[in-house]
Order: sequence, then structure tokens, then C-alpha cells
Amino acid sequence: MAFEGLSEKLQGVFRNLKGKGSLTEADIDSAMREVKLALLEADVNFKVVKEFVADVKEKSMGAEVMESLTPGQQVVKIVNAELTDLMGGTDSKLTYSPSGFTTLLMVGLQGTGKTTTCGKLAYWLKSQGKKPMLCACDIYRPAAIDQLEVVGKSVDVPVFTDRNCKQVEDIARRAKHEAEVKGYNVLIIDTAGRLQIDEELMEELARLKKEIKPHEILLVVDALTGQDAVNAAQGFNDKLGIDGIIMTKLDGDARGGAALSAKKVTGKPIKFVGMGEKADALEPFHPDRMASRILDMGDMMTLIEEAEAKMDQEKAAQLEKKMRRNEFTLEDFLDQLDQIRNMGGIGKVLSMLPGQQSAMKGLDLDKSELEFRQMEAIIFSMTPEERQKPKLLNASRRKRIAAGCGQPVSKINSLIKRYEDAKKMMKQMNKSGGRMPGFFR
Repeated sequence: MAFEGLSEKLQGVFRNLKGKGSLTEADIDSAMREVKLALLEADVNFKVVKEFVADVKEKSMGAEVMESLTPGQQVVKIVNAELTDLMGGTDSKLTYSPSGFTTLLMVGLQGTGKTTTCGKLAYWLKSQGKKPMLCACDIYRPAAIDQLEVVGKSVDVPVFTDRNCKQVEDIARRAKHEAEVKGYNVLIIDTAGRLQIDEELMEELARLKKEIKPHEILLVVDALTGQDAVNAAQGFNDKLGIDGIIMTKLDGDARGGAALSAKKVTGKPIKFVGMGEKADALEPFHPDRMASRILDMGDMMTLIEEAEAKMDQEKAAQLEKKMRRNEFTLEDFLDQLDQIRNMGGIGKVLSMLPGQQSAMKGLDLDKSELEFRQMEAIIFSMTPEERQKPKLLNASRRKRIAAGCGQPVSKINSLIKRYEDAKKMMKQMNKSGGRMPGFFR
């Protein structure tokens, strides 16, 4: 999980501070030493750490904190604000051409996931109402063009290719013309990478930049490479000039040093982060939300957006009506399982709820997903009448269902209990006048 190690250490520091009724300068110094070590262990740039700790300490020594009734919470508030500022302060969105046709040049070293990210970005643009086209300008790496074609097909986006042309400027120019003629409004150009920054690579990218005049140059870096990713970003920016960073594999980076250092070192914002392998796993980067996740304060805005985008709103409305009539069935319960899956699973949901990181630490997410599949198998082994009327499930029926799905009767009993608990929770919300949730806890 992103920032797992850093988050755990920072939370330990702040638990100690929150336990004190008042803070002394020695308390602040001790806490800042721990914060400094946590950031360095997370592979954050040393100069960035030094400046960050100094800023937090200076603000924490102010009268507003020292004389507060809850000084520990005030320090957490300061750290949250400083982390947000460190990662860019505000969201940095893609800019589009006022003429209506936008060209995005994707650059980066080999192995960062650039070609896959092109497809994910195209998928995201489609969700925003855009009509993207991909262009294959990596003419050196074996099967690079084939890979982009596969990626394009997977997200239903056309790919412009020319396997015979050896001038990437010509390919890009003709791709741009074809995209405009055919009514596409965003062209995403995939370029060649190298194992390291060299003059030949930069000269080719400079020619592409001069020829097509992209509205944005986006650098793709791998979060798992830590400060090497930040150094690459600085190198590309110095030699080519970039407009933003897309950081891949952030979901697998327990340290997070690259994400915390990139903006401060390069001056260029992180615009998107890769949080998984699926096409929809590219997310706009929100510094304030990421800071809240690091401090285990949750990310309710992203959770709400995920629910609105991926949940079946019509089914949710129908469920609310059924609950008001006390008609929550096992089929409805199964629908709720599917809703959680659509949002990325129980682990992703929990990661965005405040105070849930400690709970997740003891949770076997693979086991939870297995339990979901087992519950599905159990419900599918029931007759339509049993799903609609769970009260019919006596001992003999449960034994038959167990034999049908290959699970012990205890699993059937556990499922029924979870269903009853979910039903009670929703019934209580109904009585209190609250809206029905889009998923059960």
C-alpha cells in the first residue's frame, strides 16, 4: 500500500503527542527527530526533509499550538498542511488547447510503464468526454508498436502506426493530421525510452517537440525507483522541459519518497498516479487527499467519487426503496458485494476511510476476496425463492446448499449472520432518516 511504512511511523509519533495535555519545546524536538527519520526512511530527498521539518517545527512552536487545549492535534493539522504543500498544494489538471485539439507527448525511461500508461490516460480521457487517439512513436523497442495496439484495443481507442517510417516527427505529424480529420480531439504520442537519459534520446524528443508543439509533455516515472525517479524527472525537465509527472506503481510503493520529493525538487506537479494494473487505475493526483491518507485521516472525497462513478445508481435507488419497505434480500446483499468489487475491493474502500489503517494491518485482503467468492457461490447455490426469503433456510436446506457449493454448513451460517447484520444496520439508518449506503460495511 502506498506510504504504508511512513504512515505507520508518523501515526506513532502523533499518538505520543496527542497523549500529552501540553507540549514543551523538548516534546516538539523529539517528535521532529522521529518525523525526520520517518521521512528519510521513506526515501524522501534529504534537502526536502530538512526544510519540511524546519517549517513544521517553527509553526508548531507558535502560541496557537503551545497554548492550545489540544496541542497534539494542532501539530497534526500543521503536518497535514505542510505535506499537502510539499506535494504541490493544489490539484494540477491537464490543460487542453482552446482550439479544441490537444496533443500530449508522453516521455520517460524504459521500464516505467509508459506505453501502458498511454492506454490508461486514454481511458481516463474517454471518461471525461474526450475522443483520444494513440500514436506509436517508439520505433526501436521490439514489439513496442504491437504493445500499444494491444493497449489501444483494450480501451477501445484507435492507434496510428507506420512500421516503415523511421522518422518519428513524420509519424507524429501525420497522426495529428489524421486525428483532426477523423474528429478526435486528443492525440497521445508514445515515445521511445532509454535505460538512461542520453543525448540521442533528448535530440529525438526535442525534434518531436518542435514539430508537433505539444500542449503538454508528461513524464512517466516509476514510484518504486524512489529518488532515481526524481532524478530522472529533474533531468528530463532540464533538457526538454516537462509540464507534469505521471507516477506509476504508487500502490506498490510502501515508502512514497518519490511522490513526496518530486514537486519540491523539479518544480513540476504530479498530475496522475497509477494505483493498479487495470485500465481505470490511473487517478488524478490530489495533494490534500494524499496527505490525509498518509496521516490516516481518510479520503472521503475520492471514496464518494468512486462510488458515484462505479456504482449502479439505479440499483442503489431501488435498494433504498426496498429497505424502506423492509425487503432487503440475499440477492440485494450479493449486489452489494459486487458494488464493493467494482470499487476495487474491501481493501481500497477501507484505505479511504478515516482511522482504518490499523484495522487493515491485521486484515488479510486476499482472504477477504476469497470469502467474497465463497459467499457468491453459496448464494448461487440457493433457489430463487430462498434468496428472496432467507427465513426458509432451515437446517436441511442449508445442508443441501453446502453440498451444492462445496462449503461447510458453518460458512452458510456465517453468511446468513452477515446478511442479518447488514439488514439491521440498514434498517437502523432507515429509522433515523439517513440515506441508504451504496455498500455495506
